[in-house]
Amino acid sequence: MQKPSAEHLGAAKGVLRYLAGTKEKGLMYGAGPYKLEGYCDADYAGDLDTRRSTTGYVFVIGGGAICWQSKLQQTVALSTVEAEYMAASAATRQALWLQKLLDVFEFEPLPMPIYGDNQGAQALVRNPIIQQRSKHIDVLHHFVRERAERGEVKFVYVETARMLADALTKPVPQQKLVFCREGMVVI
Repeated sequence: MQKPSAEHLGAAKGVLRYLAGTKEKGLMYGAGPYKLEGYCDADYAGDLDTRRSTTGYVFVIGGGAICWQSKLQQTVALSTVEAEYMAASAATRQALWLQKLLDVFEFEPLPMPIYGDNQGAQALVRNPIIQQRSKHIDVLHHFVRERAERGEVKFVYVETARMLADALTKPVPQQKLVFCREGMVVI
């Protein structure tokens, strides 16, 4: 970061206060049913320097988070739909890895639901016709559609108010942060 300001110092102090106030919290897992599900989200052009978007996803099993990620996307998205579609791509890659891991324990996670809050991205996953607006999207991300067609993952719309991955992509109000934390069973 270049030229940190008093605002940055205030934000850093806020993070430290949050961590100090939540040091007793931890992940908790219930006693079944062990349903694996994912939540993915993206902001749009949130990085002020590069205008790249941030992908966030979280996977929960037994009510508790087992893996999560918040990461700047590798390329600039040209629309909110594209940013969300790229987030779905990252979540799908993680979902496939988790499915292989759970196969060792003889889980039957197929098709794994991955919840997203962008209906345009959901339509892009389901629509095999390349439309003028989306034909530029990298082949890397179109494998999402292929995996959904194979029944390995199932993309399900969820209202933004119920999106657990929101806190991984952007600053959220305290009430939303508490909702996300409780949804991941951090108690």
